[in-house]
Amino acid sequence: MTEDWYFWSHRLPTARAARDMGFEVVVATHIDAHAEAITREGFRVVPIPSLRKMSLPFGPLAALFALVTLYRREKPDIIHHIALVPTLFGGLAAILAGTRHALATMTGLGLVFTAQSRKVRVLRAVVTRVLRWSLAYRRSDLVFQNGDDLAYFTGAGIVPPERAHLIAGSGVDIAAFHPMAEPEGEVVAAYVGRMLRPKGVLDIVAAARLLKQQGAPVRIVLVGGPDTTNPESLGEDDLRRWQAEGVVEWWGVSDDVAALWRQAHIALLPSYREGLPKSLLEAAACGRPMIATDVPGCRDVVQSGETGLLVPLQDGAALAEAILTLAKDGEARRRMGHNARAQVERRFANAVIATQMQALYREIISRR
Repeated sequence: MTEDWYFWSHRLPTARAARDMGFEVVVATHIDAHAEAITREGFRVVPIPSLRKMSLPFGPLAALFALVTLYRREKPDIIHHIALVPTLFGGLAAILAGTRHALATMTGLGLVFTAQSRKVRVLRAVVTRVLRWSLAYRRSDLVFQNGDDLAYFTGAGIVPPERAHLIAGSGVDIAAFHPMAEPEGEVVAAYVGRMLRPKGVLDIVAAARLLKQQGAPVRIVLVGGPDTTNPESLGEDDLRRWQAEGVVEWWGVSDDVAALWRQAHIALLPSYREGLPKSLLEAAACGRPMIATDVPGCRDVVQSGETGLLVPLQDGAALAEAILTLAKDGEARRRMGHNARAQVERRFANAVIATQMQALYREIISRR
């Protein structure tokens, strides 16, 4: 796990599912502010160097050494790596430590597999070879959050189909995120997440400009902050400038996302690609319709015309049109929001995902 905040926001249900099976759960992650909360859950926390802020050449070696040492000391029955970078480093460490079985969840393909610059293509070739070798060496399993990512990895021969598993995300707390009546007043369309270019934030701003020019009765809100460790992050100056221009409202970072959806009518995510977008699932659980791009991950959550609307990638005009369509049609918003909540209960609730993950853990243990 890269960071403790990510474990706390996205992977807590998975760890609880393992704990409920009788496993002792050890969370190895870079520690910032959530160690005490994780410990209160009954998990043991082991600090490791940040895998997001490694300085060359010694950072990667230090991270690898820390993981090898950890795996040799703990002798885990199952190691569960989350996301691409932990899968790469953790997979190599598992081989060096001689551990029994490593499982990995690919939370999305990211820029390594989607960008097309020459530098990234070279990096992708290296990453693909390392993944293919390390996964074959330990006969590891991979969990994917959407069918497109699974098809890509099996089609490229990175993992054989019998060791590729589809489990849709990490679950949503459907009690904390519950259906809510729409707020009174002007329609609010909100994006919740990190302020990253690949999340489509610039497309939201472009759509907001068009809507402002049209005098459309809708407010566009951004909730979240910059990610200073990500080269694709927008800066706080950008956010404040757009707000000063009256293009969007920036509400900063929120620790109570459910409360946010009491104040908004529509969820936005014009992302370039996702694993499975939890921000949309939380909005859907609150009965909010969604507008997202027709890309892997997003289209696994949004059925256009049923739970929301899908728009083409990087098309601010189409995004503006979709926002205006739902802003003017309250009946359609409420119908789609109702359908979105029903889908979350059926496919994405914590209990549903936990049952699937527990079944996979049992399968892995049974092979030993």
